Amino acid sequence: MNIIMLEEMLRHFYKEDIGERDLTSEALFTCEDRGEGTFMAKESGVFVGEQIISSSFRLFDSTSEITLFKKDGEWVERGESIAKVKGQMKALLGAERVALNLIQRLSGIASLTKEAIATLNCDTTKVCDTRKTTPGLRMLEKYAVTCGGGSNHRFGLYDGVMIKDNHIEFAGSITEALRLVRSKVGHMIKIEVETESLDQVREAVAAGADIIMFDNRTPQEIIELITHVPDCIITEASGGITLANIADYRNTGVDYISLGFLTHSVKSLDISFNVGTKGV
Repeated sequence: MNIIMLEEMLRHFYKEDIGERDLTSEALFTCEDRGEGTFMAKESGVFVGEQIISSSFRLFDSTSEITLFKKDGEWVERGESIAKVKGQMKALLGAERVALNLIQRLSGIASLTKEAIATLNCDTTKVCDTRKTTPGLRMLEKYAVTCGGGSNHRFGLYDGVMIKDNHIEFAGSITEALRLVRSKVGHMIKIEVETESLDQVREAVAAGADIIMFDNRTPQEIIELITHVPDCIITEASGGITLANIADYRNTGVDYISLGFLTHSVKSLDISFNVGTKGV
């Protein structure tokens, strides 16, 4: 995770939440009033957010004392303490909600990713994410996927080529689309082609695709289609794959399964922030 980018994001998030000032906390407390708060898991899952906790509270109070009991990617049981923060009461109360919102969502993504990998239960096929992320949170959400044991697909339109059905339609064919792309991107860029039929798979192979995606194909269809793909070409399955049916793709032989629901349909992990003055 890029710490500089994270801190820029946090500043933006807190500007949205606090605006000019925290009316409630400023009316109740001074900078001399100190307290402590503990992040606690209210359900079990994979924790993500150690840097978010550290950076969030120190933006408000550079003297904040932060003790982390869990690292990113570690399993946390219901009732376990994740982190403790000591500092100005105004800082604790100003920072808590944004920090909680983020770590709950990211921990939910990591937990769901871990569940998907366990359900697939296949050492030769990796689970990865997609670009179906929350605008503004892509870096964090994709980081959470890796904390859950998953892999990242391309981060955006800038770091990988994926020729999809609409590109093919506009270009005229897979062959022509690949020819045009090859003539304009560097040799370090891989090119993926989305396919929906045997004819498209054969054309993508002949045209020199680096990666072939089987889009919205059933496990049995993939088992047949993949026999026409040389081992040197990476394969991916995507579309219509859920927790309920991902195990059906276990023996298809694909290298990757990309899952949009890891980031667009996730349930946040329930985490609380309990405050007090004990020991301060």
